[in-house]
Amino acid sequence: MADPLGWGPVAVAHIYTVAFEGMEPREVDVQVHIAEGLPFFAVVGLADKAVAESRERVRAALSAIGLALPPKRITVNLAPADLPKEGSHYDLPIALALLAAMGVLPASEMAGYSALGELSLDGQITAVAGVLPAALAASEANRGLICPAASGSEAAWAGGLEIIAAPSLIALVNHVKGASILIAPEPKLADDLVAVPDLKDVKGQETAKRALEVAAAGGHNMLMIGPPGAGKSMLASRLPGLLPPLDAREALEVSMVKSLAGEIKDGALSRTRPFRNPHHSASMAALVGGGLRVKPGEVSLAHLGVLFLDELPEFARQVLDSLRQPIETGSAVIARANAHVRFPARFQLVAAMNPCRCGYLTDPAQSCGRAPKCAQEYQTKLSGPLLDRIDIHVEVAGVSAQDLELPPPAEGSAEVAARVSRARDTQRVRFGGNGIRTNAEAEGELLDSVARPDTAGQKLLTEAAERMRLTARGYHRVLRVARTIADLAGEDSVGRAHVAEALSYRRLSHLH
Repeated sequence: MADPLGWGPVAVAHIYTVAFEGMEPREVDVQVHIAEGLPFFAVVGLADKAVAESRERVRAALSAIGLALPPKRITVNLAPADLPKEGSHYDLPIALALLAAMGVLPASEMAGYSALGELSLDGQITAVAGVLPAALAASEANRGLICPAASGSEAAWAGGLEIIAAPSLIALVNHVKGASILIAPEPKLADDLVAVPDLKDVKGQETAKRALEVAAAGGHNMLMIGPPGAGKSMLASRLPGLLPPLDAREALEVSMVKSLAGEIKDGALSRTRPFRNPHHSASMAALVGGGLRVKPGEVSLAHLGVLFLDELPEFARQVLDSLRQPIETGSAVIARANAHVRFPARFQLVAAMNPCRCGYLTDPAQSCGRAPKCAQEYQTKLSGPLLDRIDIHVEVAGVSAQDLELPPPAEGSAEVAARVSRARDTQRVRFGGNGIRTNAEAEGELLDSVARPDTAGQKLLTEAAERMRLTARGYHRVLRVARTIADLAGEDSVGRAHVAEALSYRRLSHLH
């Protein structure tokens, strides 16, 4: 019979944890039953290999603190039984439920907590992924959270719940028994004072720098094309220095994804916008998400930031075309036989490529020896639908020796970032009640109401759309870019000059 104070052995002990379905933490009831019979330790409830192996980690961790499992039949059930359980974070809740069932910890008190953490063989509690969404789920369920000490600051951002962040199992037991007290963790921000390359380092390339400013201000997708050594990667690496920091809500969104990927260091959240730069050998699962245990891909890790794809045609075509749906919807959906997993993916795509495989198609001094076949073979790796989703196409010409000898430009990242910030503030006010952050996200009637050009601008856009054979998508992307150009200029309406500049970015003549 259970102890009325909750300290004696109980028939079934409970504690809670979570299973992750994309961004959604699903509640899991960890139940432990100890019965008479031959010694046996089973974990049931659709557990993967990592969860099944927790038996040995739990056994060793309990031994490290001077406890042995009773020589009885021990059954651990992870309910609901039809929900897949993956990962090592089930170690800690299984151990705590066992301790409650053995009467070491109060069963009634443990039932009021959600727990996650991996146990080492010496009883230490090591960090795991997903602590921040688990903390938010525990707060919504009016439960406390027990987590590794290394993840305590991350969990503290959920606010409004009791958090026990323990470095080891023995420290946790002593805290619950009142023998010693663990200090409640405090939210922590990462030190973002990382040197970002300055735009002053880029000599020449005034057109490309202007296009980069427009892309930063409106969150537009951008493609740079030019010969090797022209400065495409150099320009892209300076984009983070132009973007405003994440606000509190955005930082929480980004951190949720990073938490699931296990990329939050020391439990500290960052306000720096993500800048992801995957290699062109990346698989579809690495870029969009997926794998045996579904994890967010690069498109989700770049949420509310920048995804930079260098040497764009070197990516597998199937991988590139998988970007089309996330670009349009702002989310990545991974289909499985038993579930659909969704991750946020509202990223800004910035890409760079050479005009042909050798890179010198447009260079009069080093003409391509296989033109035009070299360019055709190289560029056909990019599908028309993908290119149509890129708002800004800009040519980055080679830099001459005379340009390199010039003094640094007077205007650097700080001056451009100030204009970008003002333009983004304008957009935030404009779209305040619609859940839209930048012009790149506006569509439908909303886009038409805020970006409709004046008479002269509309006439130019209509004529250009016919002559350039713009698709409906291309037409609206020109409107978005024109609206951003007008915001940078501090203009309330979109004029002919803004439309003309937006059209100049639409498509390079030698691309397709």
